[in-house]
Amino acid sequence: MRSLSEITYRLPQEIRLTGEFPGPKSRELTERRARVVPAGVASSTPVYAADADGGVVVDVDGNSLVDLGSGIAVTSVGASAPAVVDGVREAASHFTHTCFMVTPYEGYVAVAEQLNELTPGDHPKRTVLFNSGAEAVENAVKIARAATSRNAVVVFDHAYHGRTNLTMALTAKAAPYKAGFGPFAPEIYRVPMSYPYREAAPIGGKEAAERAIQQIEKQIGAENVAAVLIEPIQGEGGFIVPADGFLPRLSEWTRDNGVVFIADEVQAGFCRTGKWFAVDHEGVVPDLVTTAKGIAGGMPLSAVTGRAELFDAVKPGGLGGTYGGNPVSCAAALGAIQTMRDWDLGARAQAIEAQVRSVLEPLVEELDIVGEFRGRGAMLALELVSDSASKTPHPTAAKEIASYCMDRGVIVLTAGTYGNVIRLLPPLVIGEELLGRALEILADAIRAAA
Repeated sequence: MRSLSEITYRLPQEIRLTGEFPGPKSRELTERRARVVPAGVASSTPVYAADADGGVVVDVDGNSLVDLGSGIAVTSVGASAPAVVDGVREAASHFTHTCFMVTPYEGYVAVAEQLNELTPGDHPKRTVLFNSGAEAVENAVKIARAATSRNAVVVFDHAYHGRTNLTMALTAKAAPYKAGFGPFAPEIYRVPMSYPYREAAPIGGKEAAERAIQQIEKQIGAENVAAVLIEPIQGEGGFIVPADGFLPRLSEWTRDNGVVFIADEVQAGFCRTGKWFAVDHEGVVPDLVTTAKGIAGGMPLSAVTGRAELFDAVKPGGLGGTYGGNPVSCAAALGAIQTMRDWDLGARAQAIEAQVRSVLEPLVEELDIVGEFRGRGAMLALELVSDSASKTPHPTAAKEIASYCMDRGVIVLTAGTYGNVIRLLPPLVIGEELLGRALEILADAIRAAA
């Protein structure tokens, strides 16, 4: 296991602005894009990437920006991690595709072995691979329904699970994810989340779980529920960390009632929160775990991993897809997982949290605009409000802060049901000095918005 100081980078880890931002090449690409790409595909930054490594993205005009988004928690090991690049190069030199459902290959099996080992629990497991987080979630629901012969799926306020028809139904927020795209898949039921900052009155995690359980039992009936699906830390909803005890009580209830407990770890998994998976913080063992994003260092790959007996309910041919578990993506995943082990990136995520917390958490007391600092590991957020008394969401401030940071060479992302959350997802290999400089700029941006 190596220390952070031993990590070497291909690109200088610095902020470098050329003076014209966005530059002429990015502006030209924006014009070309407008002629061929629909407005429905939106981008957070006005510049186009040419290179990326460690904690920086270099655009086509030579600007070097600090990356505090990791492509939405994807490039946790960096955007060009050597083990990932080497794995991709080696795999692609042999074959790029056979379709695992036609001619299988070892890489798929090796990734499944790793996931069966890493996910919580020592019970017999199986893994099936796909391309995206939404695919993984959708197939987890299919597995749960097949195994239980039930239809109802319980999800939570503020949830985000994807953009397919079923996962749009599972997702809470209408705009921009669902507006105009219905009708949606049926038999989806939404119950209250544990959102400590916005509870009407103080309530513990176990009590919040009982509130949700009561609604499930009264409005749906436990005997009709195939699965309870939850993000252990909600992502797009605003990095909402449920109160301690919430997840364990839900897990207990599902176990007692023959319901499949699905942990959507697409954004929170793979060392992002300081442990391999976010459920590990409370010792919760889900029946099924969905993963994607950080799994393969930027290559498209996702998975459903869980109890073998649940998968046994699905007949041969019921799961899969043409590109699912692509051999090049599998090689990337093996390289990414090995990097996480070699560099102990779970510990690095914890160190990132300590550094970020020391700079940003004091702003809660200093500035009325900062309602809460929250998160775990390198999955951290600030919720912005008009004032701390009313807690009225302040989405305008979030946009202003992101823009201020962008203009000074720092990429930050916004999130939240109300659009009022600044979320931080830095690569776990980012250096302390570079992160520190980015945090200075972010703190200045927040003070300017206040």
